[in-house]
Amino acid sequence: MSEVLSPPNAIPKVGFVSLGCPKALTDSELILTQLSAEGYQTSKTFEGADLVIVNTCGFIDDAVKESLDTIGEALAANGKVIVTGCLGAKTVSGDPGDGNLVKQMHPSVLAVTGPHATQEVMDAVHANLPKPHDPFVDLVPDPQAGSFGVAGIKLTPRHYAYLKISEGCNHRCTFCIIPSMRGDLVSRPIGDVLKEALALFEGGVKELLVISQDTSAYGVDVKYRTGFWDGKPVKTRMLELVQALGAMAEPFGAWVRLHYVYPYPSVDEVIPLMATGRILPYLDVPFQHSHPDVLKRMKRPASGEKNLDRILRWRETCPELVIRSTFIAGFPGETEEEFTHLLDFMREAKIDRAGCFAYSPVKGAVANDIPGMLPQEVREERRARFMAVAEEVSAERLRRRVGATMQVLVDSAPAMGRKGGVGRSYADAPEIDGTVKLLPPEKISKTLKVGEFTRARIVGTQGHDLVALPV
Repeated sequence: MSEVLSPPNAIPKVGFVSLGCPKALTDSELILTQLSAEGYQTSKTFEGADLVIVNTCGFIDDAVKESLDTIGEALAANGKVIVTGCLGAKTVSGDPGDGNLVKQMHPSVLAVTGPHATQEVMDAVHANLPKPHDPFVDLVPDPQAGSFGVAGIKLTPRHYAYLKISEGCNHRCTFCIIPSMRGDLVSRPIGDVLKEALALFEGGVKELLVISQDTSAYGVDVKYRTGFWDGKPVKTRMLELVQALGAMAEPFGAWVRLHYVYPYPSVDEVIPLMATGRILPYLDVPFQHSHPDVLKRMKRPASGEKNLDRILRWRETCPELVIRSTFIAGFPGETEEEFTHLLDFMREAKIDRAGCFAYSPVKGAVANDIPGMLPQEVREERRARFMAVAEEVSAERLRRRVGATMQVLVDSAPAMGRKGGVGRSYADAPEIDGTVKLLPPEKISKTLKVGEFTRARIVGTQGHDLVALPV
């Protein structure tokens, strides 16, 4: 059977799949922006693509399996596949000197790179899919492709976007292999971060989600070097960054939300900004546990007692503060007493939103060698007990909202909201927290529009969600 050739001067088409966390999503956005700037067409499907790029996740076993399966599907459907992302940096055994895991499982892939490797991915694309150069089209991103000028292309809905402020992490938590995949902390220049933020606000973004591996460590690697924005000196540090973002967002009526904030003392300085409404009173803090001995085995940077005291002080300064967090149940060596300490912490700290993983050994993680690995059924049982307490606490926190009127950012509004819609309050980050289910408005003149704010009176709760009447 003869090979079907693309017609002369056809625009080369690249299929793209992005897996994993918001940090991987921002890597995908950078690659897509570069592809678009160079005149490539991009698509979310394998069909009709000249080659496919798969941006992978490699953090836990389920993510590794999903990534490997997706690569296999792309190879079966298209045959020409470039792999990037965290799994691309993984070796077969976790030993840095060992062979590449992706290459061993799928030897026919065209190229494999690690995370935040835009240039290496583009080099592989150029080698396998050269494009006809058109000086009139190059460097002009498609206005329909979700482009925000200097901020590039975004894969999120147009009214919210992730703003990555740094790469990598300086912590060496025993359960985590991210530093081996993403490297040590590298902070972006503060001028570049603020330039991207302004482009996003000017492009219509109503919610900016600040992300990194460790947001509160921003600038540590450059010793909080002074940068410049709008002709003025600004320190490369979380407090100054957040102050600048809050001031920038205000004229646009936009939200700024902070993710992956470690509970360092420096975070205390940010809470007053939340109390004044300059940034959202919402903190995503990965506590992981509460008992000092477990935290020590995890090599986490703070002890449980200090965390509880700090949360209570934060709430005194900003009573509206919402805290979301993640935890690990059944970490190696965890005793029943240590686990009970965690449940007590959940109740006392009143964590609004919590996720929990049963400990899962990850190839290459130091925690695998810690004595006292618990049976799988014990780990799962503790996770279930944790989630029962977490849901109890969360439900009680949600019930307190009934009767209040809140600002809601509309995510979905069929028929202009005449049949209701779905949105989020300041307490809800997209895709990880609950939502606000909007009832049909009582006033016929009242409409809802995706990407805009509406006021809504909370009339009830439904699991992790609120039910509200637009007013």
